[in-house]
Amino acid sequence: MKLRISVALPSDVLAKIDHVAGSKVSRSSFIELVLRNYFRDLDRMKIHAGDLQHINAAADRLNSEATDILQYQAPQE
Repeated sequence: MKLRISVALPSDVLAKIDHVAGSKVSRSSFIELVLRNYFRDLDRMKIHAGDLQHINAAADRLNSEATDILQYQAPQE
């Protein structure tokens, strides 16, 4: 269900919307597409941030294990 709202935008932003959207796409459709893409990208960034935390945690564990192994193989005198 679509709701009608009123949004005030600067004239230069409207001019850019009109230029990019062209005459075949309404401002509303263009703004909806841009916002949907923005929200999709935001969700992806959250997922990637979580993935990065898991990767970094695994890397820290592996680096710690590698340090232990190196110290065992070549003990410091």
